[in-house]
Amino acid sequence: MKTVKVQLGDRSYPIHIKPGLTIDIPSILSGNNNGQKWVIISQNRIMELFGFDLMTNLKDSDFDVEFITVPMGEAAKSLNDFSGVISQMIELNCDRSTTILALGGGTVGDVAGFVASSFMRGIEYYQIPTTLLAMVDSSIGGKTGINIAEGKNLIGSIYQPQCVLVDSTLLDSLPRVEVIAGLGEVIKYGAIRDTNFLNQVSDWLNDINSFPFDKAVERSIEIKADIVSSDEWERGHRRLLNFGHTVGHALEAHLGYGRIRHGEAVALGMKCAGWISEKMELLNNDEFNQLAEPILKLPLPSLGKLNANHLMPYIRVDKKSEKGVLNFVVLDGLGNAITSTHVTEKLIQQSLKVLN
Repeated sequence: MKTVKVQLGDRSYPIHIKPGLTIDIPSILSGNNNGQKWVIISQNRIMELFGFDLMTNLKDSDFDVEFITVPMGEAAKSLNDFSGVISQMIELNCDRSTTILALGGGTVGDVAGFVASSFMRGIEYYQIPTTLLAMVDSSIGGKTGINIAEGKNLIGSIYQPQCVLVDSTLLDSLPRVEVIAGLGEVIKYGAIRDTNFLNQVSDWLNDINSFPFDKAVERSIEIKADIVSSDEWERGHRRLLNFGHTVGHALEAHLGYGRIRHGEAVALGMKCAGWISEKMELLNNDEFNQLAEPILKLPLPSLGKLNANHLMPYIRVDKKSEKGVLNFVVLDGLGNAITSTHVTEKLIQQSLKVLN
């Protein structure tokens, strides 16, 4: 088992990575089982695939465990469903000692983490990601949140888990399209921090059926943990993780969360951000093509004709805006992301042409 540490002082925690790790969860958590109630927050399909077996193993190891499910997709990240989870926890007689296990993808992790941060002013939780995107990104760093009509994740908190438990073999049971959708985030790590990794991922994508997800997950986690450790509250380096996300989040909000997956939107957003970087003379044409190469190998959805004016309202309320100024992540050379306050709305609108 490989362990990567997120170094945050008294909020530090380990990320355990091992194929087949799920079977070891009761023994890993046994030292933290003090007779409290444990609640798995998940989705019906995930419970059927992994959750009920995990519950049985936990109960066999003397854990008092219940489960709560939320809807599939981004629809679960609503104020209504958040309130519903809280109500169910009260019905289960949960208290301040209760511990949450977030079993699922990014949606589950975001909702369960926000519930943990707010239920009785904060209880402990663990992340058990089941999608590629969650394994390499959303389960690490403590970002939680729900959506409102005006945009994605505009309500939330930064609340660190006790531990993240990553079992890449869980990907084998998921639809291939869901696994592939997370590759946008994997490409992102190479683009912002490790050019050799970016090139490696591009080579692996030549035969996506034999893509070494375990290797990609491990390196992505190392990069994410290192960045979060240096900037927990996203005041500096952590903003670089938003490469591709400004346009990506706008695409999700505009098209509808069921029409395009987060990783797909981020991949498309990176093409726009790369084009902007080139126009700002921070990235040369060869580097832009090197960035675009692995993205073009992904089976991304066709968006049809985009109206830039429809996207801009979502970009204007982006969380990365401060005092009306957008902190836009660009590349100052491959592997070296920076934030810029000089990316204009006109430049963003022009960049959308690379998506047509």
